[in-house]
Amino acid sequence: MSSAQRLIETATAISAERTQLHPELANAHVRFIGVGKTYQGQHGPVQALQGIDLNIQRGEIFGIIGRSGAGKSSLIRTINRLEQPSSGRVLIDQVDIGEFDEDHLVALRRRIGMIFQHFNLMSAKTVWQNVELPLKVAGVSQAERHRKVSQLLDLVGLADKRHVYPAQLSGGQKQRVGIARALVHDPAILLCDEATSALDPETTESILALLRDINQRLGLTVILITHEMAVIRDICDRVVVLENGQLVEQGPVWQVFGDPQHEVSKTLLAPLQHGLPAELQQRLHPEPYSSASALVLGLRLNGADGDEPDLSALFHSLGGRVSLLQGGVERIQGRALGQLVIAVAHSPLDRQQLVERAALWAHRVEVLGYVG
Repeated sequence: MSSAQRLIETATAISAERTQLHPELANAHVRFIGVGKTYQGQHGPVQALQGIDLNIQRGEIFGIIGRSGAGKSSLIRTINRLEQPSSGRVLIDQVDIGEFDEDHLVALRRRIGMIFQHFNLMSAKTVWQNVELPLKVAGVSQAERHRKVSQLLDLVGLADKRHVYPAQLSGGQKQRVGIARALVHDPAILLCDEATSALDPETTESILALLRDINQRLGLTVILITHEMAVIRDICDRVVVLENGQLVEQGPVWQVFGDPQHEVSKTLLAPLQHGLPAELQQRLHPEPYSSASALVLGLRLNGADGDEPDLSALFHSLGGRVSLLQGGVERIQGRALGQLVIAVAHSPLDRQQLVERAALWAHRVEVLGYVG
């Protein structure tokens, strides 16, 4: 037996042992095991991915987020072998795709649909012809092509646009054509590469609703990369955060949004969070300056307990006069998450006692200062 064969058998045995210890691995649709990717740059090698270990479950909507250059596109393109990892393995349905020949790659890529930020439509072909083209290339019969394209245009809401050219379509309609085209071979996995980045917020919402419907109706595993946290919040089940090619945080969306651990996650989430208004900041003092001064507390709810926040009980426990200065609560995956800024005046409790009482109701409590 060659040394290469022994290495493969050892890796297979280790993988089998890990699957026994962690049964969720057996159900993973896509697995990354120690995946790395190195490019040759002008000034030497550049590591785009480093030691990625990740499991994506069948039928979930999975988000990959990070700043520009974090390695998102490199990672997602290893799934359909548009990128070959420099190290590690990518498994689909527990099969290592690293050694696939051209015939196997063609079959693999037909099982994996992909939609792009800039649509990649052929301007000289109609909506119908753009969707039909991959079926023609695959040698599918005319009758089957007609059935399939009709079905998909109905699915994406473009049945009345079949004879229209891309130049006559809105951005959202062009993306719907791209989605229909990605589904022509009945894929099991749908990859979305910044699919909503070129769209306005209203159109983005409609495309996300369509992707959610497709996920539920067809049972697809949807994997999307984006730099927009709002997209992750609105559609994904789980999310990972990449930075400099490394996985720095992962978990259910409600958990990452409710209590981000890494500085990159906190930075990416910042646009969705409301800072203190300038008017309130100007009124804040570090210490009370009269008997009427109110202690201002910032409370963060992370949804960990799964309960609805009982604001009445919270305010009652603090005593005195409690005012809500700013804040709100939203629901993500059935969990209540939010931030509240409150002012407490004329309470019989001292500052430390107020913080301790508030901490019984909130995941994190911060003293922001005092106002009159």
